[in-house]
Amino acid sequence: MFQNKKLICFDLDGTLIDSVGVWNQIDAELINELSGQQIDFPTIQQQRDEQLKKFKTLADPYLEYCGFIKQKYQIDLDKKVIKERRYGISYYFLDHVIDLKPKAEVFLNTLKSQGVILALTTTTSINNVERYRKNNMNIQQKIDIKQLFSLILTREDVENIKPHPEMYLKAIKHFNVSADECLIIEDSLIGVEAANCAKIDVAAIYDQYSAHELEDIKSKADYFVESYDMFLERLKNKK
Repeated sequence: MFQNKKLICFDLDGTLIDSVGVWNQIDAELINELSGQQIDFPTIQQQRDEQLKKFKTLADPYLEYCGFIKQKYQIDLDKKVIKERRYGISYYFLDHVIDLKPKAEVFLNTLKSQGVILALTTTTSINNVERYRKNNMNIQQKIDIKQLFSLILTREDVENIKPHPEMYLKAIKHFNVSADECLIIEDSLIGVEAANCAKIDVAAIYDQYSAHELEDIKSKADYFVESYDMFLERLKNKK
């Protein structure tokens, strides 16, 4: 998995941080606040995944997702206003609730100490990444995002979000490495598919909120691990 790898690209939500379930909570609170309806988390996640995939080629998929919420739940507000409220609700969760997955910081620091180049390649916004970096003490106490990652690419840096391979192709071009010298770490099916399209090896890490896609993830990923402990064991043995 790690032999001859010069660059390792990490997804963020669901891969390095436990955040997917938090976004389910945020959207549930948003829908309840604006429509009075209480929607279960699995339904919310399925709807969000479907809509973001549907709108992936548009300039702002999350704005269109808020447009979907407006229509689906008959909310008499502009989708831009709904998006603003969504992020207003999210700030508490981003600053105080979200944390790194267990041993993620150990894995990152071990790779860095071995001279591996680390890149953060995420379809979240740069504003969210900056909130994690500046406001989230859970994360700040464990890693320095700017120091660890030699490149940070967010959805603002590409025209096409995952499962399009643009983000990963941009990363290997930036460091002038070949696809064979890169490894991508993802948790979701669209992330694994983006790596496949870029023809770069991909290791998938288990996330409970991607469990409904687990068989597809396993079949399309080059490697699969349950936790960062397993990554550390493989790194120790250079497997």
